[in-house]
Amino acid sequence: MTPESTARLLITCPDRPGIVAAVSNLLYNHGANITALDQHSTDPEGGTFFMRLEFQTPHMDISRPALERSFQDRVAGHYDMDWTISYSANRKRLAILASRHDPAVVTRVISNHPDLREAVATFGVPFYHVPVTPETKTTAEAYILDLLEGQADLVVLARYMQILTPEFVGRFPHRIINIHHSFLPAFAGADPYRQASERGVKLIGATAHFVTSALDEGPIIEQDVIRVSHRHSVSDLRELGRDIERTVVARAVKWFLEDRIIVHGNKTVVFS
Repeated sequence: MTPESTARLLITCPDRPGIVAAVSNLLYNHGANITALDQHSTDPEGGTFFMRLEFQTPHMDISRPALERSFQDRVAGHYDMDWTISYSANRKRLAILASRHDPAVVTRVISNHPDLREAVATFGVPFYHVPVTPETKTTAEAYILDLLEGQADLVVLARYMQILTPEFVGRFPHRIINIHHSFLPAFAGADPYRQASERGVKLIGATAHFVTSALDEGPIIEQDVIRVSHRHSVSDLRELGRDIERTVVARAVKWFLEDRIIVHGNKTVVFS
């Protein structure tokens, strides 16, 4: 078994008896070997069923397109499924929108400030400086969309201090991840660590969520917290918080790339 031989199937459908058996039998009959399966139902009587399944493809007796047609005709249509199959060999493309703060190692960086150009260049990553002002926002977003066209399966906002327009977000539905520097919904907005310090909080955290047209209200993917005390200054809180932010966004991105996330309304089912 190699990573390149792995395929992943995500399913959302009304919960009914026989779903797992139908999916498993079809894959078995075409020579696929199931190596991981996770499922969840909101209610076994009239609820919504979610499933993530990994299977190996080297010994399949039909092509990938033929397998997908067979799955739709023999299983998905019968159970009224929303479903996707992805293949590890088709690696997803990742783009980062950043401001001045240093992002992780990525394949492409677009920033409204030039500060990170040299740091990004050392990794051989394409860097694009696209200044954004209130007067140029429409033009800048159009240019960024051109840069992303055909180049990004996922866009990650790495402290990108600009609010994306609904038109921009609509081009990447549930494919833009933001890291919010607080444990949403508490202390949303500017300078949450100062708010936390002033309120004497005992926990601080970070939230990774999908971006929607409603600011900081998209489906939450991952969150984490760390315990703090009156001994921590605002600077201490920022430093600790940034560590959590890196961890949380890394998990969210990893789970997206591994097809572990199903969006259901304004919530997510994450098979972590």
